[in-house]
Amino acid sequence: MIKLKDIVFEYETDDPGANNRALDNINLEIREGEYVSIMGHNSSGKTTLARCLNALFIPAQGEVIVDDMLTSNLNNVSSIRRKVGMVFQNPENQIVSTTVEREIAFGLENLGVPTEIMHQAVNGTLKRFRLQQYQKHPPHLLSGGEKQRLALAAVMAMNPKYLILDEPTSMLDPQGRKELLDLLSEIKKDNRNKKTTNQVTIILITQFAEETLESDRLIVMDKGKIVFDDAPNIVFQNVEQLKKNGLEVPVEFEIGQILVEKGYSLEPLKDFR
Repeated sequence: MIKLKDIVFEYETDDPGANNRALDNINLEIREGEYVSIMGHNSSGKTTLARCLNALFIPAQGEVIVDDMLTSNLNNVSSIRRKVGMVFQNPENQIVSTTVEREIAFGLENLGVPTEIMHQAVNGTLKRFRLQQYQKHPPHLLSGGEKQRLALAAVMAMNPKYLILDEPTSMLDPQGRKELLDLLSEIKKDNRNKKTTNQVTIILITQFAEETLESDRLIVMDKGKIVFDDAPNIVFQNVEQLKKNGLEVPVEFEIGQILVEKGYSLEPLKDFR
């Protein structure tokens, strides 16, 4: 479990009048095996929160605890980052190897995985993330969606317990977005069907409302605070408030609100997922 207790994070600024508080007294628990989406407009604090979860950022106040390990304890950082894998917005910021298969093997080599087991893991990961045909390709020749799949594959090859994806689809075309979200759905399905020894907790950071509908929980942030934390179909019933927070709402929920205002009952359709 990941626990955040009274988290405050502030950015340094030369402007004494600026509001530099990115996270404002956040309390949160993320349980094993959950699929959690965190949504908010730019500067809402969602990316700062994500980077606190794997000790990239250390809060000014409060505690982040990953499986009983404090992120503020330098002795824990290496263990935490093995547990908490992260996929960034731009895959080119984390791809370091000369071929696709070498990129997937890179993290396993650093973990000291034996060669035979590593080869098996690389081959299985190439198949799982539909990258077999690009095995010998240099990553820079891949499309944006393929690069992001590779970044995800390289992280997942190391069997993280927690997977953080920081706006992974924001630079992708519609097809690339669909392919990546389909892979997340497969990871969720594997969790539910117990096809994996260790369940993977998914933490998806996004600005796109429709990307959150597969998640178990939707956390909405605004001005460094959590304003909603519930199932997506519950959160999206707050159409007007979400719009005030600068967010779009899936069209079916907007239509639902219009029908309710006109006096129709939506009881048979209360779960839109």
